[in-house]
Amino acid sequence: MTTRILPATFNFVQNVHMRNPKRHLQATLVGLCLLLATCGQQLPPWRDGKLLVIVPDVSQGAEAELERELALLFGKHLHTAVELIPSPAEKIGQALHKRKAHLAAATLRSRENHAALRFGPSYQSVREQIVCNRDEFFPKTLADLAEKTLVAIAGSAQETALHEAQEKSPWLEWQSRHELNVKDLLQEVAEGTVDCAVANELQLADARNYYSNLAAAFDIGSPSKLAWAFPRDADPELLKEVQNFFGLIREDGTLNRLLERYYGHSGRLRALDAAAFIDRTNRMLPDYRNFFEQAADLTGFDWRLLAALAYQESQWDPLATSFTNVRGMMMLTEDTADRMKVKNRLDAHESILAGAKYLALLRETVPARVPEPDRTWMALAAYNQGYGHLEDARILTERAKLDPDSWADVKKWMPLLNRPGYYDTLKHGYARGGEAVILVESIRSYHDMLKRLEPGPPAEADEEETSYHLFGPMQHVLR
Repeated sequence: MTTRILPATFNFVQNVHMRNPKRHLQATLVGLCLLLATCGQQLPPWRDGKLLVIVPDVSQGAEAELERELALLFGKHLHTAVELIPSPAEKIGQALHKRKAHLAAATLRSRENHAALRFGPSYQSVREQIVCNRDEFFPKTLADLAEKTLVAIAGSAQETALHEAQEKSPWLEWQSRHELNVKDLLQEVAEGTVDCAVANELQLADARNYYSNLAAAFDIGSPSKLAWAFPRDADPELLKEVQNFFGLIREDGTLNRLLERYYGHSGRLRALDAAAFIDRTNRMLPDYRNFFEQAADLTGFDWRLLAALAYQESQWDPLATSFTNVRGMMMLTEDTADRMKVKNRLDAHESILAGAKYLALLRETVPARVPEPDRTWMALAAYNQGYGHLEDARILTERAKLDPDSWADVKKWMPLLNRPGYYDTLKHGYARGGEAVILVESIRSYHDMLKRLEPGPPAEADEEETSYHLFGPMQHVLR
């Protein structure tokens, strides 16, 4: 590569030498520093060559998989090859400054006043939170963190949020962790080896699948508006293409579908709270019980199972809406609503009937040889993650020489669908399998409570003493 000395750099060195010859060496070194900071390596042309994209390491989990899929889709949008370059968050800025990549697709907190980087359009907004072990230490304000051990991943959106908070609270201190991921930090918090960590709401929701003692104490500043990063002198045409790309995938629903795939049920998992459930059963369930009974008559499921599913999905809120646009009492995606011919997902009656019919469809898809109640538990898992991912979990179970027709065995392997060593050997790829297991087990608990709170006729109650009364004769309503 031919190196060209910039006129400004040459003039700076020359002028200093003329004024004070003794500073010649110092000035030369400064000039060389300026030169090295501006030259960097030559990037291949992205239009007809190869797009180099920095992405998180796969150990980062869902956010890494989402970014990789978005980057590859962007390559298709440009009709160019894409090379993915894994990198820890702390090294991204330097790599872009040295022109080692055209962009970084790495869940960064966008900042308009960033001196060295430019940012594309925000595609996701997440709250950054102080996460602590509620059994050990639970602060109410930043001041409570004084003399406590607070940790964050070096260079992450969480650390950026801390730096912004430090501008108003100069005393705020934390440990920057290198070569780790947020899951590692949250495990340390759960096990009590550190007091608190910073994580976004989606990272916390994932960790709570495994550590129920984790809780968000409070938010750090404003939510992170996540965006791709570019060198300060990025090609304007590439920036324009990124704007166009995100506009298109928002408009055609691709972005929502991807967010749903990787984060769809985050924030809707709740630890079983018997008192809150009993309170809502008394106050809210009577308004919708008739709808659940109609859906039960149509599909053959116990109405209380459908009510338990709806509670797990929306806490019986007909207007519930997630940030991925899953909506209504049964939290239907747009695709599922279209498939079930739903006109208004926020109409409780429509949502309940459609959710019940969709669950029945999934149950009929599960092989008939699978016995009850396992067949219904598997249908519920598929309701959460999709039937393809359920089948992948059954394949993993079979590979382990366990029974793929037993929910007790399948639920041991379904959480592994979020680990690269497993999901990349399967047809349907990454899934939040641990979330599906928790959903099924929570619904079973809610269903058992409803059978005690809302007992059926005496004959039915006697039957429930010895079996799971989940459904009656299945009506063929889905043809």
